Amino acid sequence: MRFGFHASIREGYLGAAETALAHGASAFQYFPKNPRSLTVKAFDQRSAEACRRFCEEHGLISIAHTPYPTNLCTEEPELRAVTIASVLNDLAITDACGSVGVVVHFGQYKGRETDPLYGYQLMIKTLNEILEQWQGQSLILLENNAGQGNRMGTTLEELVQIHKLIKHPQKVGFCLDTCHAFASGIWNGNNWPDVMTKARELGYLEHLRAIHLNDSMYPTQSYRDRHAQIGRGEIGEKAFREMLFSLEIRDRDLPLVLETPATAAYGHPEEIRYLKELTEELVAQ
Repeated sequence: MRFGFHASIREGYLGAAETALAHGASAFQYFPKNPRSLTVKAFDQRSAEACRRFCEEHGLISIAHTPYPTNLCTEEPELRAVTIASVLNDLAITDACGSVGVVVHFGQYKGRETDPLYGYQLMIKTLNEILEQWQGQSLILLENNAGQGNRMGTTLEELVQIHKLIKHPQKVGFCLDTCHAFASGIWNGNNWPDVMTKARELGYLEHLRAIHLNDSMYPTQSYRDRHAQIGRGEIGEKAFREMLFSLEIRDRDLPLVLETPATAAYGHPEEIRYLKELTEELVAQ
C-alpha cells in the first residue's frame, strides 16, 4: 500500500520527493506554493520536471494541496478571480510535477445569503470557470469537510452531486479524509462496510483518487478537525485495520497520505513503519 506524508518543498519539489523516499514512503503530499497565500507562483519548471522523473524512477506517487485560504464558495468578485488564478497555478505546478492532482477542500459559504443552495451554486460556478481553462492531466481532488462552520461538504451525497453538476467532471476526483469523515459522522469507527456500500452506490468510489489518512483527537460527530496519529486517537487501531484491509482500499493503487502530528520520538517514518507492519499482519491473517 502506498503510505506517505506531507513533505516540505523547502528544498524544492525534487527535495520533497527525495525526503519522502528517504523516510520510507511510497507517496507524498506537498503545498505547491506558500500555504498561507493565494498569490500566483512563478515556479521552477526544471525542479518540477526533476520531481516528475524522480517519482517515475522510484515508484512514488504524489498529490498536492491548495493553500489554506482557498474557498470555492467565495462570492466577492476580486477574491473569486484571485482564487481561480491560484487554483489554476496549483494545477500547473502539480501537472509539471507529475502529481495525481491538487486537493481542494469542499467550499464553505460565509456570506449573508440565506438560501443554503446559494453556496453550492457559487462553488459550481467557480469550479466551472477553473475547469473551462484547465487543459492538463492533473485533477482537482475535492476533499470532504469535517463540519466546522456551516456543515457544507460533510456528506458523500454532496460531493457526488457537485461532481454530477459541473461541466467537466472528468477533470475532478475525490480525496477522502478519514478524520473529517469521522468528525462529521459519516464513519463512526464501526460502520466502514456501510460507508463503502454507500460510496459504491452513489458513484463516489469510482472517482476516489487519494486518501488523507488521519486519526481524530475528538469523538465522531464532534465536527472538529483535529488530527491524531493513526491508532492513537478516537478512531483507533481496530477501525483502521478494517478500513485499510477493505477490498475498496487495499486493492486500489491510492496514495494514503498522513497529515498527522509528528514528535521527536515518533515521526512519520515511524508511523509509516507501523502502518506497513499493520497491513503485513493483516495480509498474514
